[in-house]
Amino acid sequence: MEKDLTKGSIWKVLLKFSLPYLLSCFLQTFYGMVDLYVVGQFNGAASISAVSIGSQVMHMITVIIVGLAMGATVGLGVAVGSRHTERASRIIGNTVTLFALGAAALVVLLLFFRDGIISVMSVPSEAVSQTRDYLTICFVGIPFITAYNVISCIYRGMGDSRSPMYFVGVACVLNIALDFLFIGGLHMQAAGAAYGTVISQAASVVFALLYLRKKGADGAGGGVQLKKADLRPEKSILSDILKVGVPVACQDGFIQVSFLVITMIANRRGVDVAAAVGIVEKIISFLFLVPSAMLSSVSAIAAQNRGASLHGRARKTLLYAILFSVSFGAVCFALCQILPVQFVGLFSSEESVCTLGAQYLRSYSFDCIMAAIHFCFSGFFCAYGLSGFSFAHNLISVICVRVPGAYYATVKFPETLFPMGMAAPAGSTVSALICVALFLVFRKKFGMTEEL
Repeated sequence: MEKDLTKGSIWKVLLKFSLPYLLSCFLQTFYGMVDLYVVGQFNGAASISAVSIGSQVMHMITVIIVGLAMGATVGLGVAVGSRHTERASRIIGNTVTLFALGAAALVVLLLFFRDGIISVMSVPSEAVSQTRDYLTICFVGIPFITAYNVISCIYRGMGDSRSPMYFVGVACVLNIALDFLFIGGLHMQAAGAAYGTVISQAASVVFALLYLRKKGADGAGGGVQLKKADLRPEKSILSDILKVGVPVACQDGFIQVSFLVITMIANRRGVDVAAAVGIVEKIISFLFLVPSAMLSSVSAIAAQNRGASLHGRARKTLLYAILFSVSFGAVCFALCQILPVQFVGLFSSEESVCTLGAQYLRSYSFDCIMAAIHFCFSGFFCAYGLSGFSFAHNLISVICVRVPGAYYATVKFPETLFPMGMAAPAGSTVSALICVALFLVFRKKFGMTEEL
């Protein structure tokens, strides 16, 4: 399970770590897109809106969970890099305890505020009932969603990005099969998509635990042995996890809130606009797989190299990740300019939805380039315990650019979604500029101009 990320070619290490993670993200996003595709094939705009809105809410919750778990990923990376196996065991145990209690509390809280969330989201009246069903089912399944993501973050902190790929593969195959059964065969509409997601995540967790047990029995833990005592909460360990995790969770939460606010703005313009925006958000989430994979890869690799005091190697990892992500983003942007209607048409056959979605996708896709830059920097900042930097630039971007930009575009250009789509890349441009400035100050402040 434990992998050394401090040796060998940086390009090879980055690709070997990021590719399995990228495939994991691809599979996870793919079966989310399949939900929308299957619903669109068997149902109308109301069901599409319910699934797209409900999945956005669930995505926000998931990224917050993953953001908190980033504290464990970074802590484990540093511990593994510095060869402190006892501390690594305590970090894993405390992470399990923290998130088990948190998931139970989250279920109760979300079910209590379910109708309030639907109201705040300005869900079109035609989609309210199905959105309520979708969220209820997914909220009950929060413990499984939390368990899967936490287990995956622990593996990545140990330098193993391949095992989580197997876990999500199980969930993907099962989810697709259940979508066609529940939505196509049993005509369960949005609720069928929710049941498929929760059941597949539960199966993935069971598989992960069985896999972990087998790997432990085979002695593949690299010296890290989890004991019952490690589950006992330890203030210093929890503090270190939360010190990194809370700013990342807040950062990701604010970004998702901005997306939800934009969705709320779109929902008030009718069910066709709501469906179009929901579809494009799914497409963009798919295109963001590479920068997301690079963020997590840079965090894990740079954390181990930080623990081994190989700062120059950590810096080069960041630069290579940016180069790779921006190149991929440029290709995605070009394709979205050439084939926007075709991409949106994969999820809806309604002409008005395709036309509106194409407008939104053309402008929004520029974010594939700009977001690639600040995603990689955020991963690097987290690896060095500076996740507050990531929180700061994203907060500024959301409050000053993304949300007001989307609102202004809606008021001034009510006939098209193209200007509204520019809000996200404009915000990412601001974030990228702030990240570069913070990186230069960080290097100078710590006297690491040459090494870091």
